[in-house]
Amino acid sequence: MQPKEIVAQFVENIRAQRLDEAKDQLAENGFEYVGPNMRFLSRDDMLAYQFGMFAIQKDLVLRQLSADGEHVFAVLDYRTYFEPIGDVRLAIWFRVREEKIQCVETFYNAAVIENMLGGSLPAAE
Repeated sequence: MQPKEIVAQFVENIRAQRLDEAKDQLAENGFEYVGPNMRFLSRDDMLAYQFGMFAIQKDLVLRQLSADGEHVFAVLDYRTYFEPIGDVRLAIWFRVREEKIQCVETFYNAAVIENMLGGSLPAAE
């Protein structure tokens, strides 16, 4: 599979809340997730955080997906049931190597999520 196809399937697995399938698409060793104010060095830690967000996830809409070699860029709308935050716009940069997602870097307005969680986002490692 091409990097763009791998990322498209990963996004669909997260949208459909299929964490086992999503986990299979992430590198087991050397994985890194970087967000505006959190960092995970384990795919299990990142997916545990994602699992916690499923309670408010109404939908995940892929607006744009483009690739440049191993680099894949996505623009998404994270639609929520949580009225105070509504929808969150996400820009995500993925790096795919050996048919596994090695790195995920997410850009969004972290203040919105932090306020929702009462200022208790996971600490960066």
